[in-house]
Amino acid sequence: MNCSNGLCKVFKRECRRLISRPLYIFCMVVAPLACAWFFTSLMSNGLPADLPVGAVDMDDTQTTREILRNLDAFTQVKITQRYPNLSEAREAMQKGEIYACYYIPEGTTAELLASRQPTISFYTNASLIVAGSLTYRDMRTMSALANASVGLKVLQAKGVPEKTARELLQPIVIDTHPLNNPWLNYSVYLNNTILPGILMLLIFMITAFSIGIEMKEGTIAQWLELAGGNTVIALLGKLLPQTVIFFLVGITYDVWLYAILQFPCNSGIMPLLAATLLMVIASQAFAVFLFALFPTLRLSLSACSLWGMLSFSISGFSFPVMAMHPALQTLSVLFPLRHYFLIYVNQTLNGYPPSEIWTSYAALAGFVILPFLVIKRLDNVLKKFDYIP
Repeated sequence: MNCSNGLCKVFKRECRRLISRPLYIFCMVVAPLACAWFFTSLMSNGLPADLPVGAVDMDDTQTTREILRNLDAFTQVKITQRYPNLSEAREAMQKGEIYACYYIPEGTTAELLASRQPTISFYTNASLIVAGSLTYRDMRTMSALANASVGLKVLQAKGVPEKTARELLQPIVIDTHPLNNPWLNYSVYLNNTILPGILMLLIFMITAFSIGIEMKEGTIAQWLELAGGNTVIALLGKLLPQTVIFFLVGITYDVWLYAILQFPCNSGIMPLLAATLLMVIASQAFAVFLFALFPTLRLSLSACSLWGMLSFSISGFSFPVMAMHPALQTLSVLFPLRHYFLIYVNQTLNGYPPSEIWTSYAALAGFVILPFLVIKRLDNVLKKFDYIP
């Protein structure tokens, strides 16, 4: 490349600016890599284990003690304390000492043996969704198993053969096969979208900051002069070094998640790299678009941070888009993370061929058009700017 070219001059200038300001290095390299290590190590076990649960056994028989021992054997639940009454267990839940309470009333064993369907109660802290749902699942499963176990003993005592008794208690056997994430690993479920979302948010912020800081420091004239007064060349030269760095960080994410941690990947390496590159470019293009709409450093950073944070909610990985209000379903197409999430789910997890999900790739590529829709406005802003602190 001939360095007399305006693009090359701006490129070299931007490389020097990136190196000279530690903020860039921190936000573009240190922060995203630190987040990758933090979140994957935080959920390294896949699911929380040994969640503290309290037990209130008012019956205190061999049968109820066996029920509690079996409950304690579940991976996600650990009975850390037994309380003499339900009031003390409730206070412990309110203090946050336990996530749930398993209550066995007096006379439970006698009613079980008499086939009178006793009531076993369990209370969970639903304000903590993960802990509450996991403890609820295990306690509900244990209650069903206990009922089946006692029913089996009663039928056998009446002379019913064991095989026949089991068929009566469970006439339909359920064979469950969770697809693509058979371990029900929360790290696989969350980190494949959270980490690209964090990277996308940082791309929004850095892109808007790198343009807005030129206005704040009064260096726009120098920047545009190197580009020969061409705003498009100036933007390309400024954003290209950032594109390379963010793309390398995205590749590091892919290597860490799929090669080292062995997350499910049914698409191969090339679709991953293509989706990562498109995500980076789409995020930069959208940030330029937002800066043109809000052409000050403060407002553009606020708009980028708002849009980036909303991406986590509207992308669909925590709450399905199809269950949202129709207006939000329409709005979701304006978020690059939504399309990256669809590529990840449909191709990386489900292994669909690119021909089945080309619309998501096209949507990410379509964000590149946005800066050209506002290029005249951006050109006027950069050449006739009046910085407002």
